[in-house]
Amino acid sequence: MPIQISDHVSAKEILQKEGIFTIEQGRALHQDIRPLKILILNLMPLKKPTELQLLRLLGDSPLQIKVDFCHTATHQSTHTDPTYLEKCYYTFSDIQNRYYDGLLITGAPVELSDFEDVDYWQEIITYLEWSKTHVFSVIHFCWGAQAALYHYYGIHKHTLSKKLFGIYEYQLTVKHHPLLRGFDDRYFIPQSRHTAIDEIYARTIPELQILSCSKETGINILSTKNIRRIFILGHFEYDRRTLETEYLRDKNKGLSIDIPANYYPNNDDTQMPSFIWCSYAHLFYHNWLNTVYQETPYNLLELENGFEDCAH
Repeated sequence: MPIQISDHVSAKEILQKEGIFTIEQGRALHQDIRPLKILILNLMPLKKPTELQLLRLLGDSPLQIKVDFCHTATHQSTHTDPTYLEKCYYTFSDIQNRYYDGLLITGAPVELSDFEDVDYWQEIITYLEWSKTHVFSVIHFCWGAQAALYHYYGIHKHTLSKKLFGIYEYQLTVKHHPLLRGFDDRYFIPQSRHTAIDEIYARTIPELQILSCSKETGINILSTKNIRRIFILGHFEYDRRTLETEYLRDKNKGLSIDIPANYYPNNDDTQMPSFIWCSYAHLFYHNWLNTVYQETPYNLLELENGFEDCAH
């Protein structure tokens, strides 16, 4: 089934060329199906590449999905045309009375700042608290995951001695988990961050399940046991050249940046980067959408019961 997005979203034409079906709103309204309603809070400065990456993954599903985008009202993006944001994005005041099956909260280039020093921190808290009664399942990734773990459970982050940058292998720590159905015993995922969570403290939180980790780089995926909050410290959504774009940007600025680990064949940055996480990315989002479809209330007003009461 296709994904339903605004006709103005820049990713639409590229998605159609790649064989990922989209549907116009008028046609969707005439289908006797309740689509899954997904909200994406896009915190990235360059919003269009992130839109495309996430829509690729959400569109690889037999379900009809209605996708809305939000941006922060308390921080004005300087890298995305305000006219485009007006056409394609909501702010919290627009969606505060709506209900969603799923929410994605992206990373943001603010990880070296204390959470409370981020100019839109109070707005992030507003979304996190609102999601308890208005969203069935939330995926937080990268900085979004660190922010949510800090807000909900008091899990602090610390600066790494060296940026974690490249493609890394992780092992599954929970067998037969619905989010990891079909995964091999190990999988690969891009990482691009200067910080890490306090894993010792995270392991003491009874609500949290650690789904995958690595001896070298630590935890990658955590989830509440009812799968209503999911935290991914890496970037399943990255496409083949996202790390390369980051690497060349910093290299061309004369900044100190290592070649991304396990990315270029023989560490030769003139070669095509390896794309060894693509199938795991699609599988993870497919599993999430399927779980949400099976578990979410048909009447989303039931979400008002709250985070725990609504869990099946």
